[in-house]
Amino acid sequence: AKAMEAEAIRSEEDAQKAYEDFVKETNASIEAKSRDIINKSEDKGKAETDLVQAKQAKDAVMLELEQLSNYNSELHQSCDFILKNFELRQTARDEEVEALRQAKAILSGAKFDEFLQSA
Repeated sequence: AKAMEAEAIRSEEDAQKAYEDFVKETNASIEAKSRDIINKSEDKGKAETDLVQAKQAKDAVMLELEQLSNYNSELHQSCDFILKNFELRQTARDEEVEALRQAKAILSGAKFDEFLQSA
């Protein structure tokens, strides 16, 4: 009976030790998983912050591109107008310069008849 009792006590002690080891391992595993969750949550937070910043930067770049495109269009229209009317403007300027030369000559005392003959 004493041998059985000693064996039962030994079995109970072994079971208690196994249970304590199991609890220690489980607690260590829970701690490790908790730290892993915290680390991953921090990483997720950083990634979300980076995502928001990247979206803001993208939006700013897209706005700048749109503004540059509009400016390009305005410049294109302005250049087209200048090129289209260049000959007309040059002719008008030449006529204006010639008229000023004639006026200067008249005011300097030249005879107007000379200009009528040359024109």
